[in-house]
Amino acid sequence: MIRFEEVGKRYPDGTVAVAGLSFEVGEGELVTLVGPSGCGKTTTMMMVNRLIEPTSGRILVDGEDIASVDPVRLRRRIGYVIQQVGLFPHRTVLDNTATVPALLGWKKARARARARELLDLVGLDPEVYGPRYPAQLSGGQRQRVGVARALAADPPVLLMDEPFGAVDPVVREQLQEEFLRMQSAVRKTVLLVTHDIEEAVRLGDRIAVYGEGRIEQYDTPGAVLGTPANDYVASFVGADRGLKRLSVTAIEPSDLEQPPVARLDESAARAADRLREEGGRWAVVLDSDGDLHGWIGIDEAARAGEGSRVADLAHRMGAWLPVGAPLKQAFSVMLQHDAGWVAVLDGARFLGVLTPVKLHEALRRSVDAEARGVAREDVRFDSVAEA
Repeated sequence: MIRFEEVGKRYPDGTVAVAGLSFEVGEGELVTLVGPSGCGKTTTMMMVNRLIEPTSGRILVDGEDIASVDPVRLRRRIGYVIQQVGLFPHRTVLDNTATVPALLGWKKARARARARELLDLVGLDPEVYGPRYPAQLSGGQRQRVGVARALAADPPVLLMDEPFGAVDPVVREQLQEEFLRMQSAVRKTVLLVTHDIEEAVRLGDRIAVYGEGRIEQYDTPGAVLGTPANDYVASFVGADRGLKRLSVTAIEPSDLEQPPVARLDESAARAADRLREEGGRWAVVLDSDGDLHGWIGIDEAARAGEGSRVADLAHRMGAWLPVGAPLKQAFSVMLQHDAGWVAVLDGARFLGVLTPVKLHEALRRSVDAEARGVAREDVRFDSVAEA
């Protein structure tokens, strides 16, 4: 959707902002541009809508060289979100959101209907927030309106310059989650500028790590964290890049162990006998469909009176996650529940448990798989658990 071909920007005083940029952003892809202040990432983004004109090379959007497109017409088909939002203070939230459709000549009713739809998409009830003015909103709410306004004319490309940088960390995380949810629904092609590697990793399908006016590495978040291209990238992403990688490595079925299982309708005595035979101290409790119901310990099962069933003794399972959740979330759940494992589900169906050893293996396997270009399940290595 967006292609840079040897693009450069040199100012009249000889300052080179960017030089020789060549990379592509696929349709529906979210690419984060990350780097220190003054590295050229914002210049890169602003050349896409010609707020800054390149001095060499060319930029194509959907196959069209943007140098041949009227700048005003170009900007009206590219969404643009900035840190300070830039809402019109004298216009209501609904009218602010409908700004671009109105400029494009949409009828007022259609523009307002689209604005209401977008406000709802970003989590703002249009009946409640539509009549308000920007001064009546919190910083996070204004940021949501800015995103809604950028999407109002349904542009194929969205440019975002530090969009969540002006709010506190809690609101920032909420906005990031909301934006990821929205992006999964609308699938825009997005260039997002940030100086925060955590944000870049969390949001990006791919990351462009900038040095001085050039890209040092352009790859997936997992590859940037797992196999930095050079010492500069390794230093920029930080010595704790292994921990950061937990947030972009998903739990897969091949990462799981299979613990002892007790069925909901079986007797407690029978469950205790089987646990002794298997050397287990606890069992996952499943119903007849294989759905997770809870867990039971061998001691309480053995002490249960005659006629007691597993269903009478099972405890609620608090430490669980859906398959595909990030390893970081699994680690957090383990700490939160002081648990030695986390149950992993597909819907309600129990798939297995993730232990600390298996979590570490999953991280190692993910790094090796990315470096070698193979599937994670094809990576083999000596395991502490097997020693």
